[in-house]
Amino acid sequence: MFTGIITQIGTIESAEQRGDLSISIACDFPPESIGVGDSIACNGCCLTVTRKGRLASGKMYFNADLSEETISRTAPGQWVKGGKVNLERSLKLGDALDGHMVSGHVDGIAVIAAIAPEGDSHRVEVDVPQALAKFIAEKGSVTLNGVSLTVNHVQGARFGVNVIPHTWVNTTLGTLQPGSPVNVEIDLIARYVERLLRSGA
Repeated sequence: MFTGIITQIGTIESAEQRGDLSISIACDFPPESIGVGDSIACNGCCLTVTRKGRLASGKMYFNADLSEETISRTAPGQWVKGGKVNLERSLKLGDALDGHMVSGHVDGIAVIAAIAPEGDSHRVEVDVPQALAKFIAEKGSVTLNGVSLTVNHVQGARFGVNVIPHTWVNTTLGTLQPGSPVNVEIDLIARYVERLLRSGA
């Protein structure tokens, strides 16, 4: 479980297609803070640490494997050498829930429709797949590339969020352009409510 509060940006040092895609991500996590088997959200996608160590530069890295299912459900072009990814370690009992409840299970791929400055912040318009549109609610929560955001308005399959300067600078959101694909996770509660309604419970 995660909160959508990004603690740092990692860099993909290598990406090798074996049975699955194996990636190595350089980061600044203290080595003792993560272990093999731990979960780390990478651009909002929950991945399992399979190995960790230090690069020749002294920077820490961890490895994770991505199945074809994971790759097919996440935004194209992000799992490549040199790519930047938002990182968040899993929530521990007693940690502050500063964002919202995030599972790390990407629901689909959204597309950035427009970006405009608004004061010191940025207004970002996002188009989601029609199947996910019903889960997006004004003043509800949504996760884009792992970042917890509040929905400001909704019109059909398009919604808008406001990204404050701190988030713009300290996540990869500041590198996005109109047309950029992003990983989207809908609100966890909305997903379960919809499931209950469909089951007639």
